[in-house]
This record gives sequence, structure tokens and C-alpha cells, in this order.
Amino acid sequence: MNPVAMYPEGVALVVGGSGGTGQSISRALAQQGVTVCMTYNSNKARAEEAAESIQSEGGRAEIAQLTMDNVDGIKSMVSDLVARHGRLHSVFFATGFDIPQVPIAEVTPDLWQRVLRSDAEGVFNVVHATLPHLRAGGGGSYTHISSAGLQRFPALDILSVAPKAAIEELIKGIAKEEGEHNIRANSIAIGVIEAGIFLRLKEQGVFDDNWINAVKGALPMRRFGQPEEVANMAVFLGSNLASYTTGQLIPVDGGFGV
Repeated sequence: MNPVAMYPEGVALVVGGSGGTGQSISRALAQQGVTVCMTYNSNKARAEEAAESIQSEGGRAEIAQLTMDNVDGIKSMVSDLVARHGRLHSVFFATGFDIPQVPIAEVTPDLWQRVLRSDAEGVFNVVHATLPHLRAGGGGSYTHISSAGLQRFPALDILSVAPKAAIEELIKGIAKEEGEHNIRANSIAIGVIEAGIFLRLKEQGVFDDNWINAVKGALPMRRFGQPEEVANMAVFLGSNLASYTTGQLIPVDGGFGV
């Protein structure tokens, strides 16, 4: 497939592109000839290393600092991106947070508000800043990395699943209202992916061998996913190959929901 046929000229924004799954999405996009802007929150060194790795393979990648509760900062960054590249055609959300695995009875109002604001409100802020540019460019796509917990709730995971549920309704709303502007919006419901947050929490002992063996044993594929497998679906959904697919939540979870 000709890379130009998959994505138009311009730039793709990968929010959280410096993270594990975000890096895989950014690399897969670059391999298709797409210019990619990878955002980071505080770890600039990791973002620079990821961009340099993509560039060493012949891809076009750059980084930008983005704090998801800073609406003016997001707008400024996006406007600069469009001014330099001419068009923003795709936005990918691959952000993640190291949140505790706790029962609902132990979630405090403060923790609930902080998680919802950092995740759900943060995604809305980016949509608010980017949607006018997608319209102005003649259309585009949003692809959100969501949770398989929306289809089969995993105990102790409320702080991950609840914000994703709010974002999922936002994604469906965009699909419903913006289709006439040639803007699509989809989500990927991922299970356990051996990257980023999972690996960090595993190192902290949050997920022990008993938990890992039990979860793998319940999966039809008997293994956890790889970030490249999520990236393959994300690149497809964001591209012209999925031009008639919108408002969907597509599982990449090894059969977790079966």
C-alpha cells in the first residue's frame, strides 16, 4: 500500500507518544511515511530518545511538551504544529497513569476527581484544541486507546475504567456529530499489554506471578499483548483504509471479553 494513500500530507499528533504503546504507534505511523509529533508530560529525555530512534530508521518524528490540564498551552502547541506542517490530520490518545488498583470502597473523592480530571478532562481539552483544525483541514480522525474493562469489568480497576467510559462517550459523540465534516473517531479496547504502565506496576509488585498466571489462563490466547499489536490496529483505524469506520470500540485484548 502506498503510504500517501493511507494518510494525507500533514502531521499526526500522538498524545502520550513517549510512552510504551505511544512509542509503538508513533513508530508504526512513521514507517508508513507519516510525520509524527509525540507529546510528553515531564520526561523529555525519554521523548527525545524515542524520536531519535524513529529518525534513525528514516522516519519523521518530533516531540512537544503537553500538560493536559493546560488548555492555553495545548492550543498554542497545536497551532504551532499546524503552522509548520500545514495540516493536522490525525490525533491518537495513548496516555496512561500509574493509578492504584483499589476497591471502590477505598476510593476517596479527592482521588476520584484527580483521576477523572487528568484522564477524561485531559482528553476533552485536546479535542477542544484540535477539532477546529481537523475541520479546517477537510477532516481527519481520532483514535483513543481505551480499556477492555469497558466490556468486562475487572475488579479493582475502577480508576482506569471509569475515565475511559467518559472518554468513550466523547468519542462516540464526535463520531455522531462530526461525520458530516469527514471526521471519524474510534477507540481500541486493550487488555494487558506488556509495555508502559503494566511493566512499571509489575516491577513494583502490584501484579505478582499468581495474578499474571490467572489472567493469562483466562485468555483464549494464553498470553499478554505487545504494543506493536495495538499500534497495528491504531494505524489502521486512523488511516484512509478505515474511511467508513467510526464510533467503534474495537477490542485488542487476546479474547478477554469472550
